[in-house]
Amino acid sequence: MRGKQAPKRKFKPDVKYHRLDIAKLINYIMRDGKKSTAEKIVYGAFDHIDVKTKEDPQSIYELAIRNIGPSLEVRGRRVGGANYQVPFPVSDDRRQVLAFRWIIAAAKTRKGKPMSIALAEEIMDAAKGEGSAIKKREDMHRMAESNKAFAHFARFSKKKR
Repeated sequence: MRGKQAPKRKFKPDVKYHRLDIAKLINYIMRDGKKSTAEKIVYGAFDHIDVKTKEDPQSIYELAIRNIGPSLEVRGRRVGGANYQVPFPVSDDRRQVLAFRWIIAAAKTRKGKPMSIALAEEIMDAAKGEGSAIKKREDMHRMAESNKAFAHFARFSKKKR
């Protein structure tokens, strides 16, 4: 790693629910600095969840993010001239980032619908344990499971560097 590590940025909670994780989701959806548009998408999705399920949209969102976040991921390691896909545990921050990334990508692939409705449907599907984002997590876990024979290479990552 070259240079200094980028400092952790502090940011404010979102306006409506006063939660940091929802503010992060809004920031991930935001394009070209248009935060108000991203807020409309997220809050519209939460309103749609409320209308469809008649439950608290925050609890459904939390369940969806918990269901999507992976516990293991594979990273490439070069050992003795060969590249191995080594399974590593995922930190909490990265788990949340991956969950956001996958849920937004899955919502974008739902064509013919406004983004807020597509996001709401993807969150509801993830809360039920289905949908594209859940499939992505299962694929990652399957990859880690099939490469667990190389897990012993994970121990050497700190010593060699």
